Amino acid sequence: MDRFNRTLHGYDPIEVNEFLDKVITQVEKIVEESKAKDLHIKELEEQINDYPTIKDKLTRYEGMEQTLREAILMAQRTSEQMKLNTIKESELILGDAKRNANRIVNDALIKAENTEREAAMLRRNINVFKRKLRDQLEAQLEMVDDIEKIDF
Repeated sequence: MDRFNRTLHGYDPIEVNEFLDKVITQVEKIVEESKAKDLHIKELEEQINDYPTIKDKLTRYEGMEQTLREAILMAQRTSEQMKLNTIKESELILGDAKRNANRIVNDALIKAENTEREAAMLRRNINVFKRKLRDQLEAQLEMVDDIEKIDF
């Protein structure tokens, strides 16, 4: 702090006035700096007020990202499940086809055996018919021979 020179009526008014001018200048400078700082603080507060909006957007985008990840995982799981179901269904269809093929082959074998039996029976019947027809023809030929032996 400055010391003032003494005069007859107290301190030297010129020195006091110069000192007061310095103080006023410094106070004005401090007030201006304070106003500039207040303005800067106000701008920062406005930015801070915008910050929750940005933060909310970020939170919303993070939520959307999480939802998309879950949707992708769900799609992958569904795809895998569909593959498994398709494989199971194809195995069932293949099993049914094999069983049907076996049944068809068995039915065909049974029909072939039946047809073979019927053919063998027809051969026997034809042979029996031939024998009976031959026997009857021979009997009739004997009758014709017998008739020829009789003289009329």
